[in-house]
Amino acid sequence: MKSQIAKIFRIILVFQIFMAFSARAADENWSKITQSVEGQDVNFSMWGGSENINQWVDKWVTARLREKYGVKLKRIPARDPADPINKLITEKQSGRKQGSIDLLWVNGENFKIARNADILHGPIAGQIPSYLKFYEQNAAENNFDFGTPTEGYEVPYGRAQFVFVYDSAKVKTPPQSFVELERWIAANPGKFTYPAPPDFTGSAFVRQALYATTGGPEQYMKQVNLDTLRKNAKATWDYLNRLKPNLWMKGQTYPESKARLDALFADGELWISMGYSPTTAEADIRKGLLPKTVRTFIMNEGTLANTHFLAIPFNAKNLNAALVLANFLLSPEAQLAKADPAVWGDFPAIDMAKLPESERKKFASLDLGISTLPLAILAAHRVPEIQSEYLVEIEKLWKKSVAAERARR
Repeated sequence: MKSQIAKIFRIILVFQIFMAFSARAADENWSKITQSVEGQDVNFSMWGGSENINQWVDKWVTARLREKYGVKLKRIPARDPADPINKLITEKQSGRKQGSIDLLWVNGENFKIARNADILHGPIAGQIPSYLKFYEQNAAENNFDFGTPTEGYEVPYGRAQFVFVYDSAKVKTPPQSFVELERWIAANPGKFTYPAPPDFTGSAFVRQALYATTGGPEQYMKQVNLDTLRKNAKATWDYLNRLKPNLWMKGQTYPESKARLDALFADGELWISMGYSPTTAEADIRKGLLPKTVRTFIMNEGTLANTHFLAIPFNAKNLNAALVLANFLLSPEAQLAKADPAVWGDFPAIDMAKLPESERKKFASLDLGISTLPLAILAAHRVPEIQSEYLVEIEKLWKKSVAAERARR
């Protein structure tokens, strides 16, 4: 018995020594990486549709990256998240070894395309100290992106959740279900619409409607079956077509983007809006662009929630600079800064339990604003995003079954 115990202790000791050497080697390797990037540029490709987010990257992130590491950040805006993916596929096909993108903000639909096209460098998760130290590596939301295993080829950048926006001075009791929403729209013609897919917010609204009209998300979490989707979604298209006569512009046209939807809401043409962020209205309230009576609400059926990620292209010209930027964006400092609604209001992907108490207090003290729902309510109503294979089909079917119906009337 004593010999067995001694053997176990020797194994534990050897393992501890191995881990100590591994951690030291990792620290030394990261030190070499940070020392190698001084004077380099890093090209960050990201959706460019939000002025708040653009300003945060252009000013706050850029200044700190230069100060800490001597790296110059260049933001490459994308109007459509698919644009940089298509660019990388073209570069792959043409054999371009050094590309124009070093770090990529990627969504679930395009991550699946990127992995299938083999245009990402990796795995990278094990090379990023912030991820290893402050994130839960076993969490499903960090290991699956719209149903696609991340396998370390991307790292979590932030979290989002779909909410509706309304002005409580005009709407006393907002609808609490999609059945109630239909009634509300009929009673308030012209005061509601949604952006036309493939706009991300409009597509998310359609997916919410799909869940609500076809029995919830669970059936879409299993093996992908497009035939089942097509059959089920008939109820969704019927629902959306019933809404059209009472939508803004009588459903003859839809806003082309969330920015246009926001403008219509701010001008009072719409009384209910929406966004894929719980703090979507707060920055505009603080700027005086929206009245202080604006609030957010969610449906009883639940509300879509997801994690968005960062990835490095296969042909990143400045790989080490991309790793340094990704590491900084995942740091507690950056996650706290972008969580402020006055800055962006992006919910952090970081694991609070892994933070020192002093850092946790900083996050806890953030003022999320009068329009933001309590975190407990949001958490209780989170539902998973649909698998990425369904996304293109849903958007295609919407064009055929809803937009085309508009054109024929």
